[in-house]
Formats: sequence, structure tokens, C-alpha cells
Amino acid sequence: MSVPASGPVRIPSTEGVEVAAHDLGGDGPPLVLVHATGFCGAVLGPLARALDDRFHSWAIDVRGHGATVTPDGLDFRWTGFSDDVLAVLAGLGLEDAYGFGHSSGGAAVLDAEARRPGTFRALYCYEPIVWPSPPPPGSRDRLVEGARRRRDLFSSRHEARANFAAKRPFSGFASAALDAYLACGFEETDGDGSVRLRCRREWEAAIYRQGLGHDGFSRLGSVTCPVVVAAGDRWEAFGPEVTAGQVAALPQARSETFPGLGHLGPMEDPPAVARSVARAFAS
Repeated sequence: MSVPASGPVRIPSTEGVEVAAHDLGGDGPPLVLVHATGFCGAVLGPLARALDDRFHSWAIDVRGHGATVTPDGLDFRWTGFSDDVLAVLAGLGLEDAYGFGHSSGGAAVLDAEARRPGTFRALYCYEPIVWPSPPPPGSRDRLVEGARRRRDLFSSRHEARANFAAKRPFSGFASAALDAYLACGFEETDGDGSVRLRCRREWEAAIYRQGLGHDGFSRLGSVTCPVVVAAGDRWEAFGPEVTAGQVAALPQARSETFPGLGHLGPMEDPPAVARSVARAFAS
């Protein structure tokens, strides 16, 4: 399976956003993949490749990320991410689709289904950022300040790769997932080979500022399709009580835990997560 050379389809969403949807190919019913904050749809390409005999996968770049056209001045309320998911499903005419969401992407597919029940046949969410209770004090400030300090300019993609491959969490990525991040998460600047993050530091900070206070948990009861809430056992983003609270709030849900994986598990071990997705949707 390969990404078509023609590039992404762009679909109008709310607030002037034009969402990039990438056709990753494969055979079977549609599977819509939604990435975590700071990343882009292509990082889930290795996961899609492991599922291409079962599903036809589409990866979305939500607002502020990847190849999606994002106007200046957005406040990045998280309902905008579910707007983007719903826009792509409608724009591509995808019916009875399966959905996979990672972190903020998990929150997006859950909220899309809550707002428009019947959108998805079933969902698989890896550590969705949907808080049953207020997050720990200081969590928001640490994430916001970390985003503001993030290095966003490199002299080349080679330099960027060397930088990320040498430190956590990127050093734990599967090689194909890291390569995909470098390809879709950066854009060339002045024609001299230098590259800059597509998810601007101020955008990522705004996303974190909104994300630890959104009200998506209050709508989980409206998600009536089957849901798997998965997590790694390193508990970097939150603990098992958060997963348990999410499962309890969802009408048809169960949990699954991956030994040895952290919050970025779908990029750390795409084949293992893909096997779990295949089992979940087969049932």
C-alpha cells in the first residue's frame, strides 16, 4: 500500500478550515484514522499498512496540522476537531465507517459520534484525552509551556531526524512512523533545505490550553456504537482510573492495555496496535 502521488483531498470544514484527507488505500470497509496533537495523519500510515487487507484507510490532518489549511486566529476549541472529522466523512461520502483516534484524535472521533450518532460502526481510541475529572494541577501549564519552547526550525530533514531519533519520546518510534512524521509534520521554508514544524508552537499551545478543559466527557453517554479504549501501561498521560472512567461512561465499551507502551503507542509498535484493532472490529 502506498499514498497516492496526487496528494490529499481537501474538504471544507468550519471556521474556514480546509481539512486534508489522505487516501492510504487498502481493501475493505472504510477506516478513518485521526492523529494526536502535534502530529499528522501520515504517522498512522504504518498502522494502516498492517490493516490494509481488512480496511480501506483514510487519514485526516485536523486543523493546525499537516497539509490542512488553517486560517489565523482560531481558538482551537476541541469541537473543531470533531467538526473536521464529520466534514471529511460527509465530504467523502463515507458511511458505516470504522474510526481510530489517538489522544486528541480519540477525543475527536468520540465527540463526532456523540454529536451525530450512527456516524461510526465502531471506534477504537488509544488514550483519548477525555477527562472524567479535572486533570492534575499544573498539567495544562506544563504542556502549554513545553509547546511554546519546542524547537520548530531545522537546517534539514536529516538534522531534524537526528534530533528526534536521539531523545524520548521519538527515540521509541518505529522507524517508519518517525520517517512519516518528518515527511508530513514539517514543511520547507526558503528553498535552502531548512524545514519548519507545520503545527506552529502557538497553535499547539492553544490546543493544550483548550484540551484539558473541554466538555467532551459529558457527551460520552451518547456514543452508542461499540468502543475499545486502549492504553499503554507506562501511564505517561494519565492513569488507569481515567480509562476506567471513560469505559464506565460509554454504553458499549471495554478497555485494553498494552504492556511496555506509552501514550504514543500507535507509533511505537504499529503492528501490535493494528492486531488489537483488527480483533476489536472483527468482533
